[in-house]
Amino acid sequence: MNGIEIVPDRDVWRADFEARVLAAYRAAGCSEPLAGALRERAVRGIEDWTVATDGTGWIAVELAGGDGDGDGDGDGDGGGTGAAFGRIHDLTAVRGRPWAERWCAERGAERVEVRLTGGPGAFADYPLRGRNMIRAAAERPQLPAGLTVRRLTEEEYPGWLAKEQAAYVADIVRSGALSPEQAKAKSDEDFARYLPQGYRTPDQAFYAMEAEGQVIGTGWVNHGFLPGVTFGFSLEVHEEHRGRGYGRAAMAVGEWATRQGGDEAMMLNVFGGNEVAMRLYDSAGFTVLEEFRSIDL
Repeated sequence: MNGIEIVPDRDVWRADFEARVLAAYRAAGCSEPLAGALRERAVRGIEDWTVATDGTGWIAVELAGGDGDGDGDGDGDGGGTGAAFGRIHDLTAVRGRPWAERWCAERGAERVEVRLTGGPGAFADYPLRGRNMIRAAAERPQLPAGLTVRRLTEEEYPGWLAKEQAAYVADIVRSGALSPEQAKAKSDEDFARYLPQGYRTPDQAFYAMEAEGQVIGTGWVNHGFLPGVTFGFSLEVHEEHRGRGYGRAAMAVGEWATRQGGDEAMMLNVFGGNEVAMRLYDSAGFTVLEEFRSIDL
């Protein structure tokens, strides 16, 4: 195929790929244990990838099913919508991208997605679907004056859950990653996976933020998501209370919750198309750890 050949012995490529992945996460400011855990996640299923070369570099591709990880929730293990999609895991070959996209299309892929560290590079024209961002939490974070935080009660949980599920579907659809039907299927699967015991799922904490006697927002965090990392699944300020500085206050709550769980860094996802949140996280000092981009074929 235009001078591009499948690589039968992948040991040299794999050693090079894993070293580059580890270096990229270390360059993003990750600790050695965290970078190692992210590398292990990045190579999950590597035995099923197809690796090729044009003599100038490498191409690694995979055909998968389900919904992928274009929403950016960070696990990369796919989902259950049933639509075939391709993943480009590695691309250093000069003429590699057209070959990789054609390889996916010839096998029935409806779209191609990538997970990127260190910027979009050759995939700048792929629409942004989501970002994982990270920031070290202050050692002794203080809650903003006038804001109190309490645990969400078990009685409040069903109503909270229904709103979170609806918001999650809307965010995925707005990012352009999936259709409404696919987004609903992914939402059902992800909530079942992350909250198998609902309100009582271990290492999950749910909060209500109050100001002036009203609940102005909620939070959901997962302690120990990765080594030393709390993942902020949701730090939500209710719409009627937005525009009053509570968004930055919610970031402080996330830091506080991170330290409450014994972790050192907070990680979160922001969906493509949510420029307001991206600007907030940028201004709050979060670093882009990974970008998720995809394009329809």
